[in-house]
Amino acid sequence: METTRIGPVGETIDTPRHRALGSDSRVTILGLIRDAAGGLTAADVAAQTGQHLSTTRAHLERLVTAGLLVRARASGGLPGRPAWRYRATTADPAPAPYRSLAAALLEHLAGADGDVREAAGRVGRDWGRQLAAAGPATDDPVEAVTTVLGGLGFDPHPQSAPPGAPVAVHLRTCPFLDLVGQNPDAMCGLHAGVVRGVLEQRSVPADGTVLEPFGAPAACVVHLPAAVSPGTSRLAGPSTSEVQQ
Repeated sequence: METTRIGPVGETIDTPRHRALGSDSRVTILGLIRDAAGGLTAADVAAQTGQHLSTTRAHLERLVTAGLLVRARASGGLPGRPAWRYRATTADPAPAPYRSLAAALLEHLAGADGDVREAAGRVGRDWGRQLAAAGPATDDPVEAVTTVLGGLGFDPHPQSAPPGAPVAVHLRTCPFLDLVGQNPDAMCGLHAGVVRGVLEQRSVPADGTVLEPFGAPAACVVHLPAAVSPGTSRLAGPSTSEVQQ
């Protein structure tokens, strides 16, 4: 049985994390991933360290279990199941009500049959419609999406796009990273569903909406369909917050 003890300056020692970092190889791997803004796959890590791929995977899973890394699949919207991509946990937690709802969903899905991502997406759609309905009225579907995602703590940044083109929104923080580590397919499916629900509540077709984990350096990416472009002229240049940075 693992126990915690009090260190010399009064902090609680997190035994699983300290044990995970008891290996020089895992310390090296964690450093590599922290330095890689967009995360790394097991193959990337193996290539940089010279370790056997199976050994690398074992180290990565130990770091995930300890809560030091999270993993998700970066598909770019393409079919199939691409390799896991790993990223270090750094984000602040989401507001308590949202975390409670997300945690309850994970618990429910743990014993559910069928496609977990699809089931989470259905729940997310309902949640997104409710959040959009409770938010400020706007004719701009991108603004509606970023308002909801901002309220959840994702720090969304819409990217410039010409009229009639798909719109990308970069999510620079993920306040649910620890929950993503427990079930990445469920959590990413949930949040993709939230975006679709917001668009549907604003009477905008949501087909083609994709949430791409680690889709850009230091950000996950929401790809919105071209249908959101009309009436979103403010996306002709960088957002005000990005200009100020």
